[in-house]
Amino acid sequence: MPVPPRDREPDPPPEGAEKPPREDLAKPAPPTEGAERAPDAAAGTATPEDAYAAALREAEDRWRRTLADLDNLRKRHAKELERQAASESARTAAAFLPVIDNLELALSHAAADPGAIVEGVRAVRDQAVNVLERLGYPRHAETGVSFDPAQHEVVGVVQDPDAEPNTVVQVLRPGYGEAERQLRPAAVTVAKRE
Repeated sequence: MPVPPRDREPDPPPEGAEKPPREDLAKPAPPTEGAERAPDAAAGTATPEDAYAAALREAEDRWRRTLADLDNLRKRHAKELERQAASESARTAAAFLPVIDNLELALSHAAADPGAIVEGVRAVRDQAVNVLERLGYPRHAETGVSFDPAQHEVVGVVQDPDAEPNTVVQVLRPGYGEAERQLRPAAVTVAKRE
């Protein structure tokens, strides 16, 4: 029985011809443990493991730089918030300086004409209410309006035949601000249902 061509031994090379390299000698030896891989001298290129290590080092470097940038941004943002809060406090305090000046003026004239002090205090109160309104906190002290739990705090319930049920009969303490931005709700008494 003839041997199939793929299973037979190759013909020996003719006399004087160079022998082809053996396959087991052409393969590079595996690296020893702990030895650093060098670029392949014959090809002049790095092995895939070296490329992966370089990419990993680059990614770690970018990660560390990004982390440092994020920390610097956080610190810069905290300082900016402190500056904004200080600026807002100064603006609010400056808005009330004329109110204090007028209170002192009213007190200095109290000895000369005691009746004039009431008019002066009323003017100063109106000025302070105006400052709060400019800062975004309008005053709410209306009677006869429907009770709104977002703007009113009930401190008493009364029976009033002239008032509609569930309406504000008396404002004991005015409220300032709107529903989302409220300094305090108005303290009111409400007419109850019969």
